[in-house]
Amino acid sequence: MALEPEVLVVGGGATGVGVARDLALRGVDVTLVDRDGLCGGTTGRSHGLLHSGARYADSDPEGAAECLAESRILRRIAGGCVRETGGLFLELAGDDDAYFGAKRAACESVGIPVEVVDSATARDRVSGLSADLERAMRVPDAVVFPSRLVAATALDADRHGATIHTHAPLESLTVRDGAVTEARVGGRFDDVIRPDYVVNAAGAWAGSVAELAGVTVAMQPTRGVMVSVAYEGLGPVLNRCRNPADGDIVVPHRKEVVLGTTSVPVRDPDDYATPHREVETTIAECAAMLPAVAERPIVRRWWGVRPLYAPDETDRGGRGISRGFVRIDHAADGVTNLATIVGGKLTTHRLMAESVADLVCDRLGVDAPCRTADRELPAVDDPDRLDRAVAAFDGAGPADADVVDVDDVGAEQ
Repeated sequence: MALEPEVLVVGGGATGVGVARDLALRGVDVTLVDRDGLCGGTTGRSHGLLHSGARYADSDPEGAAECLAESRILRRIAGGCVRETGGLFLELAGDDDAYFGAKRAACESVGIPVEVVDSATARDRVSGLSADLERAMRVPDAVVFPSRLVAATALDADRHGATIHTHAPLESLTVRDGAVTEARVGGRFDDVIRPDYVVNAAGAWAGSVAELAGVTVAMQPTRGVMVSVAYEGLGPVLNRCRNPADGDIVVPHRKEVVLGTTSVPVRDPDDYATPHREVETTIAECAAMLPAVAERPIVRRWWGVRPLYAPDETDRGGRGISRGFVRIDHAADGVTNLATIVGGKLTTHRLMAESVADLVCDRLGVDAPCRTADRELPAVDDPDRLDRAVAAFDGAGPADADVVDVDDVGAEQ
């Protein structure tokens, strides 16, 4: 028997699950489907940085301000899904002095707290930093555990009536008279859904979902490698203070650090090269900031694919000097009950969800405010329960595999 929810959300990453939570809290009947477990795409394959906005302050002040505000919200509502570390932007010998100054001024303009320290002070506070360090700038970066964050968000969506189907790939969309009337879903679900509205939150795969409805979402996914090496004791996130380039970030985990990353365009987010030279380049570049990582054993490595919107990437000239998000109302394309949300970053997923939920509620005539910024997520201070939820939603990913333990828990929701 076909389901007939008010809204169908396609995609179980942070944004899609965030949309389901937001709509459920507004009293909307929502069903979410994902072809894999939750967090199986870009979200679960990130480096786990909770952005302060400093990385984008000079290139995209509006996006940086969003990061700052959203990182503060996540600290309030996500509790144990976030680890406070702070961050350092490092200027090494030969780096552009003017870039450091521009970065500092941009952060201050946005309202991002900064503190400039000399190299000796930085090395006293953080052991192992490069002898080539000239100066550093402290910013309020942090680390987020994506698998737990998505699981906690899904728990809240479920608690408020959302239905979540994992391993349920969308196979087709039927459009009649300018509206999606039916979605055929396979896998474990293997049935038909007849929604009033559809949200395409499929990330790097959003273009393929849009094609099923006969509309175009031009995506330009890029692959990026992450390399986790054994290393204990690093406190803050390390960022190279230069124009975005390969191997310019080191993210501390429990007994590891994650080194990242590259940015290489790919045609197919399911089929792309994973050359070892990207691993070598990333290690070598990150070792310029923290030399010991060059000699530490690799624990694991993985690639993620960023869900970048092609027109934005063209405007910015290629490599992501910004990570804004784009909401597309396909009524302009002749499909009145379909919207797509793409781009953005894990830090701003809640805001992305709010944006598209506002649109959906306007179209459905639902008069209810967004409540996601003020409600604490469930179980965020109970790691064992969170890990049971990760297991229940099959949401474990490589980004936080050293933290999340799903091997010794029973799955429950």
